Amino acid sequence: MNLELTDEQVALRDTTRRFLADKAPISGHVRELLDDPAGVDDAVWRGLADLGATGLLVPEEHGGAGMTMVEAGVVAEELGAALHPGPWLSSAVAAPRTLTRLCDNDSAAAILAGIADGTTIATVGFLDHDNAAVEVAEQGGDVVVRGEIAGVPDAAAADVLLVLAEDAAGIGLFAVDSRGISLRPEAGIDQTRKRFRVALDGEPARRLATVEPADVAAVIDDVLIATAADALGAARAVMDLAVEYAKARRQFGQVIGSFQAIQHLCVDMYETVELARSGVIHALWAADAGAPDERHLAALRAKAFAGRLATVGDTAIQVFGGIGYTWEHDAHLYLKRLLSWSALLGGPDRYLTELGARLAKRGSP
Repeated sequence: MNLELTDEQVALRDTTRRFLADKAPISGHVRELLDDPAGVDDAVWRGLADLGATGLLVPEEHGGAGMTMVEAGVVAEELGAALHPGPWLSSAVAAPRTLTRLCDNDSAAAILAGIADGTTIATVGFLDHDNAAVEVAEQGGDVVVRGEIAGVPDAAAADVLLVLAEDAAGIGLFAVDSRGISLRPEAGIDQTRKRFRVALDGEPARRLATVEPADVAAVIDDVLIATAADALGAARAVMDLAVEYAKARRQFGQVIGSFQAIQHLCVDMYETVELARSGVIHALWAADAGAPDERHLAALRAKAFAGRLATVGDTAIQVFGGIGYTWEHDAHLYLKRLLSWSALLGGPDRYLTELGARLAKRGSP
């Protein structure tokens, strides 16, 4: 496993960073979409598609780049640093990983091609098993789905919703045209993350594949790992803002960065970000190249560390002092992004418990 980015990955990072700074800044783009249910601007989404960012994980035969989770992590980190509010994690990571892990090429070809060129936005509705109840039925010769799913990300922006349901052939993956389905926004601390309760009432669905639980678990690991990269970018960005502020803000005739208390806060942030970085890099590599157990352990580690990573946002606000608590400052937006990562699919304690149990079992005779 190489911990350094290749020249191509550096170019991908720099191109994505420039695009987001020019076309999707926090002040002129992110804040304007905080109250938008879809959280996406068509021009910016088209720009990401033109860069190839929406098709990174789509196989080349379907018009994508056929890259790995490492490249996806490079882009995710930059999107997190820019607090990008769009459905990229859902459509460019969760959906293509679902389709490539669970389906054959023919059944998913049209959706994958649409994801790659940006004309189709897809999301998945099975990440949280405990809050999804979908049934399959026949209606006038067509297959339809009924039920409710909570916590579906980016459902208002999506054209296609991927759900799991059981029929006579077993547990299947179904594609539902999500335009026009009943949605109810779910309140969350992070306004850049749009989540919904979806009500399916006889919507036509197309069966794509019969799925295995291990493949579903792998997709969930992929989503956790990619979101960890997004959170890493957010933590890095707010840390950099705080450090630059500490270099410039003066109190008692000197910059506050010269005070030992501020220095300790900055060092704590840096240590946390770099510890998270090593875990995220390993997890991104393991998502494609590692054995299933190694991939899952890497995802568990990344999620178990989420609570610690969220403290970077809190510490940065301490460095900023009173200005960090204001709506006009971006620090609170970064903290909310990190807190939403910490809460995604359960808090860190659950993952720490599972991680400890697995490691203990591994070390037992």
